[in-house]
Amino acid sequence: MVLAKPGYNHILQAFSVVYKVAAVIFECYTERRTDIVLEVSRGLAEAGAEVALIYSSSAYDADAIAASISADANGAIERNFGHLDIVLANAGIVSYHNAEDYTPDQFSEIMRVDLDGAFYTAQGAARIFKKQGRGNIIFTASVSATLVNVPQKQAAYNASKAALVHLAKSLAVEWVDFCRVNCISPGFISTDMIATQPAEWNQKWYSMIPGNRFCDAYELKGAYIFCASDASGYMTGANLVIDGVLVPGALTRPLLIAF
Repeated sequence: MVLAKPGYNHILQAFSVVYKVAAVIFECYTERRTDIVLEVSRGLAEAGAEVALIYSSSAYDADAIAASISADANGAIERNFGHLDIVLANAGIVSYHNAEDYTPDQFSEIMRVDLDGAFYTAQGAARIFKKQGRGNIIFTASVSATLVNVPQKQAAYNASKAALVHLAKSLAVEWVDFCRVNCISPGFISTDMIATQPAEWNQKWYSMIPGNRFCDAYELKGAYIFCASDASGYMTGANLVIDGVLVPGALTRPLLIAF
């Protein structure tokens, strides 16, 4: 069915994921992702879902990470639970380099995990969803998909997340007969990883957020439940940005336009 229509339900029932099986994929050495994953997994369980966690513990082997989130993992969930309803692809790594200094391996590692890994996760899920006739894929992208954060230099990460957002749009169109595909793009999340970055980075990031605070990971739960549930039944190919109205410093400078 093209973009299957959910039933007309009470709003609380629309947000329910009771009896749904969710596979949450992440890379557990990436603290920012881990904190988000734990809270999102807790939120799914609170809303009634059966949650399966799939992770890799190696932050240094991009191929192993991609393999760990492939069709085999999704197939195992189908065998164990009988069906699969929701896949959340959260695996991601970041590194900071001047763009002119990236080595081919450094650039490729980011792409293999953040983009290739997400695609192969979605591909494995789609094979199950196509057979079932229904399914839901949620990518964790980043606000870096749509703006250039400063002062850190992370061109490869930015590019991978921008590509991921467009990948979601492409898959949403191609797979509209049997699943929805959306992205959630968090801004700065309060984690140990944030705390260990240089003080001047933290000061710069604070100055870019009108609310003068970072987001706690649990504040993302509602957005993921919305995307995972029938409450967002007509939404596919979207990128939901949750960034506290982030205003990157590069965009707050006076803009001079010559006519």
